Amino acid sequence: MASKEGDKTKSSQGGGDNKEKRRKESILDLSKYLEKCIRVKFAGGREAAGILKGYDPLLNLVLDNTTEFLRDPDDPYKLVDDTRALGLVVCRGTSVVLICPMDGMEAIPNPFITQE
Repeated sequence: MASKEGDKTKSSQGGGDNKEKRRKESILDLSKYLEKCIRVKFAGGREAAGILKGYDPLLNLVLDNTTEFLRDPDDPYKLVDDTRALGLVVCRGTSVVLICPMDGMEAIPNPFITQE
């Protein structure tokens, strides 16, 4: 009887492992952006651009040759032309709001603003 209980325990643990593996998969596939320049926006308004060197399922990012785009002191959500070189940076995934590639990105006028 003891061996049957042990078998039940092992089978219930085996089901849990599969569930954990599915949960750890990232919803974003950032592998196509590895070794390419990306721009990242963070909660709080900060923005940075750098070469993506690595990432994990929690969206923690490793960027190299990183440049931070500085903000206007009066309006924290408005960027100014000044930048600051940061080098190698680890970005915490919980603060990442947006990730976009630098190549093929261009600014467009806001289509929702009515022009007078």
